[in-house]
Amino acid sequence: MVPDLNWKLSLDLNREIKFPPPHAAASENILRAPRRCRMKWFRILSAVLAAAFSCAFSPSFAQSVPSAYGPNLPFTVGGGMSDLDVDWGKSRMLGYTGWVDWRPGLRSYLDGLGIEAEGHNTAYDATNGLTNFSQLTFSAGPSYEWRRYRNFRPYGKWLFGFGRLDYTLDVNGVNTGYSTTNLVYSPGIGFEYRAFHRLWLRAEYEYQMWPGLLGKTLDPQGFTAGVSYDFRTIRF
Repeated sequence: MVPDLNWKLSLDLNREIKFPPPHAAASENILRAPRRCRMKWFRILSAVLAAAFSCAFSPSFAQSVPSAYGPNLPFTVGGGMSDLDVDWGKSRMLGYTGWVDWRPGLRSYLDGLGIEAEGHNTAYDATNGLTNFSQLTFSAGPSYEWRRYRNFRPYGKWLFGFGRLDYTLDVNGVNTGYSTTNLVYSPGIGFEYRAFHRLWLRAEYEYQMWPGLLGKTLDPQGFTAGVSYDFRTIRF
């Protein structure tokens, strides 16, 4: 039996063929376009972030930026022992000293400019049999630190404040204790040497002036040695 080709062809010609409207494809492309753009930018940003993180944590990049250990604060604190000629009967005495330095980190050669606050308590191991005698001072003022070397920092300062002098006088055969407060000027010079990371060793010479005390100017002077801890960022 031979199939009727004319009948089958007529069925195929009469079948309804549906084509999508012209605007459908265009609208679909428009809807897909933003999504493709978003995916493209997402891949770009992902690559950029990945590269940034890899650079930040790579050893070669870490060596090209300043290194830091701990917080970055513009303060240095320290303490030590002092050996002073107290200018009282040619006696020398020992005491302890504490200081705080604040440096805001200015530009260029003003980078080392700051303010120092310092306290002295000189009351121990007096020579020449001096007893019942002590000097206590609190002062503050400008200081400048030459920060041009990695492990060595010379500095100078000019402080002013108040001092209290406790002493004993023989009045009619009776030892009588006195206490007086006076204005004090304290210029000084010294240097610091880095011992380990933020830890610095300090050596200093200071000259004090107590004007108008008991009709004269008292001039204690001497040396201080101690340790400082620098809270500022370490730069290599």
